[in-house]
Amino acid sequence: MKYISTRGYPGKFSSAEVIKAGIAPDGGLFVPESIPLLTRDDIMQLKDLPYPLVATEVLSRYLTDFKYAELREYCEIAYSEENFGEPPIPVVQLNKYNSREFILELWHGPTSAFKDVALQLLPYLMTSAVRMTGEDRKIMVLTATSGDTGKAALEGFKDVPGTEVLVFYPSEGVSEAQRLQMATTDGDNTHVIAVRGCFDDTQTGVKKIFADEELRAELDSRGVMLSSANSINWGRLVPQIAYYVYAYVSLLSSEKLEEGEKINVVVPTGNFGNILAAWYAKKMGIPIHKLVCASNRNKVLSDFFRTGTYDRQREFYKTNSPSMDILISSNLERLLFEISEKDSDRVNQWMKSLSEEGKYAVDPVTLRALQTAFVGGFADEAGITKSIRDTYDRCDHVIDTHTAVGFNVYGRYYQRSGDQTKTVFVSTASPYKFVEAVMDSLLGNGYSKGRSQEVLIQELGDESGLVVPPALDGLADRPIRHDIVIDKQEMIDEVRKRIP
Repeated sequence: MKYISTRGYPGKFSSAEVIKAGIAPDGGLFVPESIPLLTRDDIMQLKDLPYPLVATEVLSRYLTDFKYAELREYCEIAYSEENFGEPPIPVVQLNKYNSREFILELWHGPTSAFKDVALQLLPYLMTSAVRMTGEDRKIMVLTATSGDTGKAALEGFKDVPGTEVLVFYPSEGVSEAQRLQMATTDGDNTHVIAVRGCFDDTQTGVKKIFADEELRAELDSRGVMLSSANSINWGRLVPQIAYYVYAYVSLLSSEKLEEGEKINVVVPTGNFGNILAAWYAKKMGIPIHKLVCASNRNKVLSDFFRTGTYDRQREFYKTNSPSMDILISSNLERLLFEISEKDSDRVNQWMKSLSEEGKYAVDPVTLRALQTAFVGGFADEAGITKSIRDTYDRCDHVIDTHTAVGFNVYGRYYQRSGDQTKTVFVSTASPYKFVEAVMDSLLGNGYSKGRSQEVLIQELGDESGLVVPPALDGLADRPIRHDIVIDKQEMIDEVRKRIP
């Protein structure tokens, strides 16, 4: 399996090379030359395997220069009971009286968010890729985060030999639990910096750092290279494909689905990586009917799937689902490349227009192809609050604010379509990570005001019966180790200061 750039760079790369580099030399994103297929027999053979083996099977089809035994070892370590519990990725029927709705819980890892599924594995893939390519430079892993990727990257790469991990996050754009998780991270190679602005400012800043030739030369002269833990790195995205395959075969194993029966998948979406992984699973052969792309009030994706125009020139909202407060969805570039039959000229034109004019519009044929696979919709804060309360009342199941976006958007899709396809809701974070908003939803607007996070966590546990994740228990009592706040134009200087 070779990889190519979405922007037409003439070279082809091995999976080890793309994981090590993170981003293509021309600024594009790496994609596989072809998408490997799973036959019906392959899918049936996967249905009784534990998650680490399903993940190994999926990864082995994409990462063909890695040995199968090596991938299996990495998956068994990353998805161990110690890291994730057992099973690591539960697929739960929401209500025993409703055989049509299920929830895929992706937040049982070390930081209580779905990013752990990829970022517990990525350090093994990256360090192996470094060895395989004969690289002797140190790796500086550079990450922009809207809240969850940062902590997951810090935990994944913490004290990994030969690496430094540097995380930028918007100073006012994450929940208190997310901020504390990052600010209290230990490890000798971890660096966390708050940036005044929104997530798009940090993401744009990181992309500029990767494109800075002068910095690259300086790093090279000191034996350091940059890589990324964001989902622009294929090594972040490919493990996410695995959990969609697993969700399907798990439902086959529990006899909730018939062989070949289709499902809908509902994904709360910001940077578009998580739902793109579901699209790749569909293209591999997993029978997926509709991919429901659920946005919050920063509804740039919802508008795009409706109109075909991607326009980031709009008001930016800080919402109660902060990990989705994004106006530039980087992974959409991969989908546009794939769905336009790998037409890099058109992708370059669209990305140039986005950079220079703040928007682009796809042609009618491309829009029809997008609308065949995807349903777009958005939920505002009132809708999110209502969905948290309604889901608890209806299913006795507490969900976080991001997962609630998916429930809200799907509810309106179901009402207008009557689609009876069995549906998997992707649950991206523990409700404890956004405990203030969750408790306000369950017990009344303003309930959390004046109550400490510790009190709210205890009360949510008493109300719901959910176990408090170790990552969040006693978080406010841990010492703050990272407290730097900068302006966005200072990001490259902070990288230079931390060159080992």
